[in-house]
Amino acid sequence: MALILLIDQLIKVYIKTHFSLSQPPVNVFGDWFRLIYIENPGMAFGTTFGSGIWAKLMLSIFRIIAIVGISYYWVKQARAGMRTEFLIAIGFIFAGATGNLIDSMFYDFIFPYDPCMSFNHLEGSDVFSDCGIFGKIETRHTGFLLGNVVDMFQFNAHWPSWIPGLGGKEIFPAIWNVADASITTGVLMVLIRQRKYFPKKKQELAETTVTPQAETEETHEKE
Repeated sequence: MALILLIDQLIKVYIKTHFSLSQPPVNVFGDWFRLIYIENPGMAFGTTFGSGIWAKLMLSIFRIIAIVGISYYWVKQARAGMRTEFLIAIGFIFAGATGNLIDSMFYDFIFPYDPCMSFNHLEGSDVFSDCGIFGKIETRHTGFLLGNVVDMFQFNAHWPSWIPGLGGKEIFPAIWNVADASITTGVLMVLIRQRKYFPKKKQELAETTVTPQAETEETHEKE
């Protein structure tokens, strides 16, 4: 968990200090996987609870509550002797959620804030900044728990043109980070391997099915 969190933050700091908004994407593997600098004011795909300060605070508070809940659940399952693989999956989710929360908590204090950058614009915020020739623009609130999340990875791949309804469209249009990948990995592990993680339910169901037969056979033997 600590390693994932460290990698996530190191990459974000590198992107913040070496990339600019106007910089073209940098190819990593061919031209299908590349780096591009953006900042996300909300959740996945830029989803927000609104443009007011309380909307952003509620999103950050929700993240804190989720992280505390995940921590408690992880410790409880570890003490109960849950499979190591399951604990790793929950650890992935915890590390990812924490990584994105750190951005919101501290990045406005660590890095310079430019209200005129497009990802800091937020219509309906009622906070106006003078952006020169562009005039006054509504920008986001800043401060503790109000910062953006830094994203940088992009799959530059499109569906073949012959597929109806999807031809030419991006296969995965979202731009993401290590924290997002960590959360997704953990969730997929839980969904795919849940029968292995929770074998007791299957065993209890089998015992419930077998017991009536056993009781019937025992009754016939007594007769």
